[in-house]
Order: sequence, then structure tokens, then C-alpha cells
Amino acid sequence: MNLSEIIDKIKELKAEKNAVILAHYYTRPEVQDVADYLGDSLGLARQAEKTNADIIVFCGVHFMAETASIISPDKKVLSPVLRAGCSLADSVTGDDLRRWKERNPDGLIVSYVNTSAEVKAWSDYCCTSSNALKVVRSLPNDRQILFVPDKHLGAYIQEVTGRDMELWNGACVVHAPITAEMVLRRLDDFPEADALIHPESACSRDPRVLRHPRAYMYSTAGIIRHAKESPKRQFIVATELETIHELSKQNPAKEFIPIHPDTYCDQMKKVTLPDVLSALEQERHEVRVPEETRRRAVIPIQRMLEIG
Repeated sequence: MNLSEIIDKIKELKAEKNAVILAHYYTRPEVQDVADYLGDSLGLARQAEKTNADIIVFCGVHFMAETASIISPDKKVLSPVLRAGCSLADSVTGDDLRRWKERNPDGLIVSYVNTSAEVKAWSDYCCTSSNALKVVRSLPNDRQILFVPDKHLGAYIQEVTGRDMELWNGACVVHAPITAEMVLRRLDDFPEADALIHPESACSRDPRVLRHPRAYMYSTAGIIRHAKESPKRQFIVATELETIHELSKQNPAKEFIPIHPDTYCDQMKKVTLPDVLSALEQERHEVRVPEETRRRAVIPIQRMLEIG
């Protein structure tokens, strides 16, 4: 089948099976284009919670499909590929958090959504980069907090909120190499541009960046919103390269400059259109979380969604 035939068949099967396709901004452009909903982790979690579809085809990495299965256990959640991993999710385990809880029985664990179901099950709250500040600000001031697993996002939260937290030593392989020097150099090269930076980046707590009048820290959805609402015509994009596909679609008259040509998540690119089609045809690679784990993991996710 050629590309057009694959797309037509995907549309036909979606209607026939009452299926919905959710895709992250970091997936391949052609996968983004067939999605019913394109979003960041928070937006995708909300869609998984409220969809009336019988089948969710989740185009992203494994922890995202797990999160959808936790939220919507009555849906069949399919991952087009067997295993697309994440350096953050792989950096911490449920046993790690169990041991921390044993040492700190009154402490609170805040887990970034980029974690496994097992880790979420040991957490008190989940968060995404969209709502991490709001989640942490909602917590009692007298409780010790462990933030897992992204040390750069955690450092950014500490810097903005002034809240002291213990930070796990995890990092995103895409965003961690984005330094303050890279951002400042780009800002010098493009004096009319705003720099839109994901807080998983290594520069996220550097005061030279945080205080720069043209530098902004955002989740991926925040980056897209800023570019759409700003009157500026030029933007430095300090996140995964494929985000530029949606930015350019929404803002064809504006210019988007990558912070670096290597901000590329190869795990997100594992999902192809033929994989999406096969998932729908065969209903293969169902992601299902064991019920005991799911019951515990849904609590911190629901707390996150309630906070907003």
C-alpha cells in the first residue's frame, strides 16, 4: 500500500472499530497528521480520560500508553510498537521509591508523568511539565518532597517556587544537552526571536536564562501556545525537533529555529504509519496494567488532573 492508501485504511478502521488515535508532538509528522488528538503528556492524559472510544491507539512511548490504561481500564489501549522507551522512565523503579518511603514515612513523592506504572503506584502525586509548578505549590510546606525522576525539571521547580525538594538523578536524553550557553548564543544570533525552552533542559535553573527578557520556560503545549499568541515572527525552539511540524502548521508565516539539530527522540520515532495500521487491523500490542498496580497508580494521576 502507498501512503495515501494506508491513511485511508486507518480512517476506515477507526470508524469501524470506534477507535481514537492519540499522538505526542514528538512523533513523526505523518503520524501526527493522522491523530485525532495531538498533545503533550497532560493533554493526552486528559483525552484518554474523557474519550468515548472503545480502542485507544497511543502513538508515543510506553509510559504514555500505560498512563492511558491506568486512567481508562475499560478501554483497549494499543501501542503500535512493542517497546518505545524513555531515559527518564528507565531511571527509577518502584523499589527505589518503596525504599525511600521506608526511610521517609511522612514524605511525599511527586512523580513526573514520564515514569512507569509501578513508580506511579508508589507516588503521592503525579505531574507533567504543564502543571508541575501548580502541583508542588499545592503541597503542605511542612512535608519533605522527593521529586522523580527529572533533576532539571525539579531544579526549575525549586528555583521558581523556592520549595526545597530532594531530586532524583534522572534526565531526558533529548533535553539535558540543552545548555545555557546554547540558548544565549542563539539569542545573540537572532536578536528579534523569543527562545521557547522545555524545563527538562539543563539550562532550566540558570539565572542568565531565567532572567533573560526573551527566554521562556514552557511545556510543549506552552511552547505552541506562546508561538501562536505572540506577535513575533521568529522563535528559537529548545525542545524536540518534531514539535516544529505542528508549530509551522499553526503559524505558516512564522520562522522556527531549532536550538540544535540533534534534539531528536529516536524512541518517539519508532511508531510509523504502517505500525498504526497494523495495531488497528490486528488489535495488537495491548497495554494493560495489573489491577493492583493500576488501583494505586490512578490515585496520584487523578490528584494531578484535579489540580489542573
